[in-house]
Amino acid sequence: MTMEHLFTLQARWPGGRNAVGDITAGNLQTQVSIPKDMDGPSIGTNPDEMLLGAAATCYMITLAALLERAGIETNTQTLQSEGYVDVTNGVFTYKKIIHKPTIELMPNASERDQQRAKRFAEKAEETCMISKALRGNVQLELQATIQVARVI
Repeated sequence: MTMEHLFTLQARWPGGRNAVGDITAGNLQTQVSIPKDMDGPSIGTNPDEMLLGAAATCYMITLAALLERAGIETNTQTLQSEGYVDVTNGVFTYKKIIHKPTIELMPNASERDQQRAKRFAEKAEETCMISKALRGNVQLELQATIQVARVI
């Protein structure tokens, strides 16, 4: 069965390069501008942060779903993601995204659970919809940490 989801975004941009625009897409409503380190006004968010946010949240949700389906219980899951933009000769290129998840398993997690969690951390990067859209254009890297919660 084929199913298609439609996402829409409305945008307004009032002027030149250093203007401040706004976007609305479902529950997302924010101002957008060029970041300060790229000589912009740095109001609201920017495309670089939004791309990183899309990649990170897609990865995080995909990982949670994979772990849940496998019956692997977690105490907490956190994620730090980094996006690297190269500027060569005035050309901006999104080069790399590194996801650094920390998966803390329940105190009773076995060594097998830890190994499976590591495999699912890798699989989430391979199967996330945004990662698949970026692959071949942006280098994707994973630095996963798997740990077991201590009994208190």
